[in-house]
Amino acid sequence: MHETRTIMSKDVITVHPDTPIARVIELLSEYDITGIPVVDAEGRLVGIITEKDIMALPLDADGVAGRAEDYMTRDVVSFDENEDVIAICECLVNHDFRRVPILSHGKLVGIISRRDLIKYIVEPIRS
Repeated sequence: MHETRTIMSKDVITVHPDTPIARVIELLSEYDITGIPVVDAEGRLVGIITEKDIMALPLDADGVAGRAEDYMTRDVVSFDENEDVIAICECLVNHDFRRVPILSHGKLVGIISRRDLIKYIVEPIRS
């Protein structure tokens, strides 16, 4: 069994529910990422904002308004850090999202993206 914690990205950019949505957009662009987990003060996952969510924002002459909690997806598919990588691969193949948050005792500890999984699959080939 290949545990998730061995390949997950641990330095995850996160926001809080009250983070202005304009800041969320800046972070997506600045770090060239496709989604940002939303966590509460204790580090528990409460949602996620993806580039798809951002593309659906109402735009007006003043730009965008609101907070992360106004636009985040609340029902987030996530996995435990001890989960087998195969289950995550299957999830990303069968769903239309690019990353899944990784939890330990309900708190966010990492994220695995399609890119992380491709690197994991290719590594033995390169060796």
